[in-house]
Amino acid sequence: MSAESEPTLSAPPATGLDDEAALRLLREGHLEVAGRLVEATNMTLYCSVRLGGLAAACVYKPVRGERPLWDFPDGTLAAREVAAFELSAATGWRIVPPTVYRDGPFGPGMCQLWVDTDPEADLMALIRSRQPALRRMAVFDAVVNNADRKGGHLLPLADGHVHGVDHGVCFSTEDKLRTVLWQWRGKPLPREAMNVLARLERELERGRLGRRLRELLTLAEVEATWARVRKLLDTGLHPRPSQDWPAIPWPPI
Repeated sequence: MSAESEPTLSAPPATGLDDEAALRLLREGHLEVAGRLVEATNMTLYCSVRLGGLAAACVYKPVRGERPLWDFPDGTLAAREVAAFELSAATGWRIVPPTVYRDGPFGPGMCQLWVDTDPEADLMALIRSRQPALRRMAVFDAVVNNADRKGGHLLPLADGHVHGVDHGVCFSTEDKLRTVLWQWRGKPLPREAMNVLARLERELERGRLGRRLRELLTLAEVEATWARVRKLLDTGLHPRPSQDWPAIPWPPI
């Protein structure tokens, strides 16, 4: 399959920074904790990050604040969040906001650019919609094997773009896809998605994406990611819910 031209990026970062500047700010800037998001399962800290004349809000999730899970190895959730960003960046769809792995006030963890959402957005209507941005996210979730795509993990912007966050429970070698975005189940994948998947397959096999994911995940997890991409290309269809795993996360919002 021959890939067409690179897809147009959907939206710039919410801060007005380009991705390169945002990533440098997150990697090198001084982190200052402003508060904690108490509804989060794991320790999630709202911070400011500053570097020279640049400043932004961000989320910092230290590894030491992760709660152990029976189905994911301890201390790996932050790296999975970064891996999700790397794969998102490779698609060109800007699903995951800029995210890095770095040291911080409570030790190493993930640091992600804060995104201000549209206060007028109707989240329930968004979940039921068939917006192209959500369809891309459904494809992305199938690739990363997202076990927790809740409605609250969707961040709609005023310009119509939708970010996705909280990707700590992705990239399992077992089929764990749980999502509220099943409206395209069994439907043919759009041509754009097929082109992006073909590029991901090449990048996972012999490109920067594969090398980077092997730094963040196990070899088996990277190989399973390639296999999911290959399966989507072979079938040309959005996946259907598994019969062996709950299809929707709880709570769904």
